[in-house]
Amino acid sequence: MPLFAYKGRNASGNLIQGEMDAGTSDLVASQLFNTGITPIDIIQKKQVSGSDISIANYINNKRPSLEDLILFSRQMYTLMKSGVPMIKSITGLIQSSRNFKIIQALREILDNLESGRDLSSSLARHPAIFSPLYISMVRVGEETGRLEESFFRISEYLNREKETRERIKAALRYPIFVIVAIAIAIAIINIFVIPAFAGLFEKASAELPWQTRLLMATSDFFVEWWPTLLVGIIGAIVASKLYIQTENGHFQWDRYKLKIPIVGDIIYRATLSRFARSFSMGLKSGVPLIQAMTVVSRSVDNEYVSDKILGMRNGIERGESLTRTATQTKMFTPLVLQMLSVGEETGQVDDMMEEVAEYYDREVDYDIKNLSASIEPVLIVAIGIMVLILALGVFLPMWDLAKVVN
Repeated sequence: MPLFAYKGRNASGNLIQGEMDAGTSDLVASQLFNTGITPIDIIQKKQVSGSDISIANYINNKRPSLEDLILFSRQMYTLMKSGVPMIKSITGLIQSSRNFKIIQALREILDNLESGRDLSSSLARHPAIFSPLYISMVRVGEETGRLEESFFRISEYLNREKETRERIKAALRYPIFVIVAIAIAIAIINIFVIPAFAGLFEKASAELPWQTRLLMATSDFFVEWWPTLLVGIIGAIVASKLYIQTENGHFQWDRYKLKIPIVGDIIYRATLSRFARSFSMGLKSGVPLIQAMTVVSRSVDNEYVSDKILGMRNGIERGESLTRTATQTKMFTPLVLQMLSVGEETGQVDDMMEEVAEYYDREVDYDIKNLSASIEPVLIVAIGIMVLILALGVFLPMWDLAKVVN
């Protein structure tokens, strides 16, 4: 889209200067008149070629993060609440945004708005940035005339999502670091340490205990086959990633990671919290029940849980109650099912689902706080077994050698 530099005067007679993206200079003049500015001069600036894009754009040319979407949603809420026109709001965000992909998307959205499309349809043309839930919330806000409220709810939802992800990452950081350290230590011991002791034991011609023979056999295997092992590990990782990218592989991985000991239950509860909160938000915003189930199924970020939600939707379409379909999924605890039943009877499903989300959030918070305490005994036992085998395998033959020397 061409970039125009303009000069004009506002109602007080003050000189106003700036830049604006628009299809033609007439559109620039029209937008200026709509904002109370009388244009004096409008000049089209030279278009920037692809080779002139700044290094900063390349650095920021990455997929927008949750922080970027939260900032965008809050800015839109503030601008809409203040009564700033949509075109002017998007134009201002283009100039203030730091993520290059968001800037590109906003420019295309501005083109669509100027050509007569609504905001939700314009956002839907960028599914890599805006989720189905995001688009549905904006569409409901447009239809009900409460667009600023929709952006506020979206920002609150995304902020909670960000906090949950950060808590899970923080809880997993320590055990992952310990496991990686153990793996590195085992590799160093098998490749460098044990072969040095093996030469000493061979010269002594002493009978070695089974612990030592096990360590030496393991070390010989590592020393001789480590290139093959390294290639095999890398190949397995690449093959796993390629398989997960397939439809069936993605489904199976999403199903399996919910069953990982200790960690899987936390991921499962966090996913259910995401489902309940987004479902509650959709119902409170006026999204029809069937459409809300469809939208939420694509926003939980888990294909297995998404399939269960779609099963609930199909049951509701056949005339079954929400509680009955939720029971058939076997995803929810009896307490949650009881709250859903009360919500249906009182017509307050949205409030009950918000309570469900709060319930799961509390459980996830508690589990995350105790995650390290749950994993530490397993790590301690693993480290203890490794140290015991190393100690017996190394020091027992050295003790025998000392007795022979004496």
